Order: sequence, then structure tokens, then C-alpha cells
Amino acid sequence: MTNRADQNDQLITHATAVAIAGAGVMICGKSGSGKSDLALRLIDRGAILISDDYVDIRRSNGNLLLNPPANLAGKLEVRSLGILGCEHVSGVPLKMVINLKENPDRFPLDKQVMILLGINISFCTLDAMESSAAIKAELALQRLSQDIASQ
Repeated sequence: MTNRADQNDQLITHATAVAIAGAGVMICGKSGSGKSDLALRLIDRGAILISDDYVDIRRSNGNLLLNPPANLAGKLEVRSLGILGCEHVSGVPLKMVINLKENPDRFPLDKQVMILLGINISFCTLDAMESSAAIKAELALQRLSQDIASQ
């Protein structure tokens, strides 16, 4: 994940983000790893775009809020078609990060957590090119919600 910190409570990072049932999911990975493609598949399943290519993250009252940079709001890169207009939302709380990688571990041993602007965020590692990646992303978010509810 490439980050550019503007101040202690804000970060602009190279990622794509969508909202699934009001929960912000940020998709991180190298250029060409499938961030926009996975977002497109999640949007087809009911998610709403927050931002493609870069995401503005702001810490507010113990939450991390995801927003599109102004010049990217409502734009999604669809390979072979170009930049398309897309419904989008702003100010969505980040609930999970998806780290894209080829051949992720089959059974991660520990709960995967990263610290972002001083806040613990759960993450999972997926291969965006797997046909089941969108479903796996939704299942990971469901599992996270169930884990939080059972605490």
C-alpha cells in the first residue's frame, strides 16, 4: 500500500474503496493487481463505489472515514473500456482492508490486523483474479461483523 500522509489524521493512499451495506472496504495492491476489477465485481453484487485508484482516509472520532479525492469522485477505471462514471458515496467508515496478492495463504494462522492512522483495522488477503474473490470479500466482512457482535 503506497501512502501519502498529509497530516496526523489524514492519509491519501493508492487503493480502491467500496461500501458494502454501509461498511467501507478498502482494496489495496500493486498496480495491475485487480483492485478496480474486484471493485467492479463487488459493485455488480450491490456495493457502491467510494473511490478508485486513490482513497482519502480521515480519522474522526475514533473512526476512519473513506472519501474520494475530488478529481476522482464517481470515476471507475474499467480496463478495455476506459474511465466510466459511477454512482459513489463519501464519508463511509472503514471496516476492513483487502490486501491483494497472488497465491495468498490457504489458512491464515492469526487474526489479521493492521494499524492505520493509529486505529486497528482487520484485513484479509485475497487473489483478485479468482472468480470467487468478490464472494470471499463479502464473507470476510460478514465474519468480521459476526466477530464484533459476539464480543
